[in-house]
Amino acid sequence: MEFKFTAEHDALREEVRSFLKEHLPSGPGPTRPTSQDNWEWQQGFNKRLAERKWIAPAWPEAYGGLGWSHIKQMIFNEELAYAGAPDAGRVFNVGMIGPTLIVHGSEEQKREHLPLITSGEVVWCQGYSEPGAGSDLASLQTRAARDGDDYVVNGQKIWTTGAHHADWCFLLARTDPDAPKHKGISFLLVDMKTPGITVNPLVNMAGYHEFNEVFFEDVRVPAANRVGEENNGWYVAMTLLDFERSNVASIAANQRTLELLAATARERADTLRYGDVLRHQLADYWIANETGRLLSYRTAWMQEAGKIANYEASVIKIFATELAAEITNFGVNVLGLHGALEPDSKHAMHGGVIEKGHLSNVAPMIYSGSSEIQRNIIATRGLGLPRD
Repeated sequence: MEFKFTAEHDALREEVRSFLKEHLPSGPGPTRPTSQDNWEWQQGFNKRLAERKWIAPAWPEAYGGLGWSHIKQMIFNEELAYAGAPDAGRVFNVGMIGPTLIVHGSEEQKREHLPLITSGEVVWCQGYSEPGAGSDLASLQTRAARDGDDYVVNGQKIWTTGAHHADWCFLLARTDPDAPKHKGISFLLVDMKTPGITVNPLVNMAGYHEFNEVFFEDVRVPAANRVGEENNGWYVAMTLLDFERSNVASIAANQRTLELLAATARERADTLRYGDVLRHQLADYWIANETGRLLSYRTAWMQEAGKIANYEASVIKIFATELAAEITNFGVNVLGLHGALEPDSKHAMHGGVIEKGHLSNVAPMIYSGSSEIQRNIIATRGLGLPRD
């Protein structure tokens, strides 16, 4: 299949590139903004997106979007990722809780929360994983006991990205402890300023404070903040995850890393390791990434054609995240001792972005469903293999 973009698509791509060139500090580049160092600036960037209705441009106009097609949304995400634009919570706001409220939320919930997302005023975090419930998410033990017009929540969540910045949390909690594990779970919207919530930082091996552990102790959540029916939250949650697994952004980031390595190989051919092997390996990775790009394009095409991209999204999730880890691992080895230097070293090449990528690219192979879970989805839903 050959994917061709229309003149309208090409014009949009150029418009987005011009915007990024104007509003990113040093123009499009490979930098990976850290949540703890420049959060205020990232929020300002989101406000500039909001001025153009570019926070959630694919949402219906009634909910603050522009009604863009899946292809336009893909082009937009691809350009932002290639340029290293900050996220500042958009992955949870726009890619997860927003679409879930559009599908499952009450009219009151939509009116309250969607405008604050598209204006860039509010940030959300995800309360899913627990110390004993990661890939087997249905084993979660956080409880929400009904008490009058409220639920009283007790439990712990872990790996909660951005909880230290978040205004709200979408939370899975067990409301019927006697039901089978995939039932008896409810989907709640929790104001992070509610008494009884404690957020502790978890700094990852790249030195970023992105993750947190969150404790809930007798936290009162209005029953009106439940999305969908009581004890039916697992199905609401699965709707949300289907919105999360499109990886054109990973492919675009891989492209930028490969371009940096190729430029370095040309400039420092006499000092870099591997020689001809380096050129051949870069070519292999370049071709592999182009394959990933076509897989991403196919997923967007399927969605635009009204098809459900289910196992196809799992294919590209595995492919893009594992390729990213391979590319940055190769990169730090190619750069030798310079490749292991932190960004604050004056001798770090490319601002240390490849070293940081090497350390950061482990997590994406686990979150949003580990590679093993994705392979199970491909086997059962894609190949029709039995579960046992």
